[in-house]
Amino acid sequence: MSGNRQPLTREQMKRVIEGRGNAGRIPIAVQAWVDPNVFGTKADEYRAVLNETPCDIEKINLNIPQIFDAPADDPSYRWLNFDNPFPAGTALDAVSALDDWEKLDSVLADFPSPDYPGLIPKNVPPKGDRYRVGLWWYWLFERLWSVRGMENALCDFYENEEEVHRLFRALTNFYKGMLTRAKMELDLDAVWTSDDIGTQTSAFFSLEIFQTFFKPYYQELIEHAHSLGMHFWLHTCGNVRSFIPDLIEIGLDVLHPIQKHTMDEKEIAEQFGNDICIWAGIDVQRVVPFGTPQEVREEVRAMINTYYRPQGRLILAAGNNMTVDTPLENLRALLEEAYTYGTKIVEGRP
Repeated sequence: MSGNRQPLTREQMKRVIEGRGNAGRIPIAVQAWVDPNVFGTKADEYRAVLNETPCDIEKINLNIPQIFDAPADDPSYRWLNFDNPFPAGTALDAVSALDDWEKLDSVLADFPSPDYPGLIPKNVPPKGDRYRVGLWWYWLFERLWSVRGMENALCDFYENEEEVHRLFRALTNFYKGMLTRAKMELDLDAVWTSDDIGTQTSAFFSLEIFQTFFKPYYQELIEHAHSLGMHFWLHTCGNVRSFIPDLIEIGLDVLHPIQKHTMDEKEIAEQFGNDICIWAGIDVQRVVPFGTPQEVREEVRAMINTYYRPQGRLILAAGNNMTVDTPLENLRALLEEAYTYGTKIVEGRP
């Protein structure tokens, strides 16, 4: 790590997230969205650049069930209690594995247990003074379409309401048990999950659908995390403008990424920047892969200027996982500008 740059402490991160004041700079968690291994023979070069700038979160992946595959020591630790009937190469959103809701009784009777020992990863280093986040992918909508297929899932809100609620109830019960264990065994400061409920131009479904099928379960799990002393972070791609007031109402702490080119960033910052912590994601569709290092730096400054609040409520990120076409120089420019400009603006000298 360059010079004496150090990660922010857990207390500094908590203060920023809760809107109780900034740390000495804007927190950075860009590294959580970069896997050096995707860059093949250049992995070590990318890893070295990532290590030049501190990441202000310690990410731990929780071992949630897979759809079909179960570990040898617990055949029931999978979402569906039957084998994959689809040929290799089938598009993910076309895998309607739970093709008939009549199978739901059997699935729920053999639902995985959050008590499975392997849920918590082994060999996790002892906790120091860093802010520790537990991660799992696919919350409710993503889990629904991953077992029903996208077309079926969107129809289910109208044609199979009871079955959707039963599945979401079982998932929420599992997640609550998982969060309890993760807090006790890993001493997490937060949990982070994903549910892409927006498209490039609009939400996936109406506000009424969100409030009927998602909001109650979201709120229950967020409140459970809070009762355990943890923040709740959500990654959701696309235009989710219509859902943000409800997400704030139910206590969501951190929202990622306010996706570029899908919403009016300045309007989002003005309307909601004081009420929720924005984990602001720099554009990985255009600027990071195809811009110049100078354009990347300008984008970082623009993003900070848009979302910065004296009381905190801003963390820096990439908009999503960086792809193999990300130039090394652009990654370096992103991290360097995030650190230097993120320090200057807090110190009042942008």
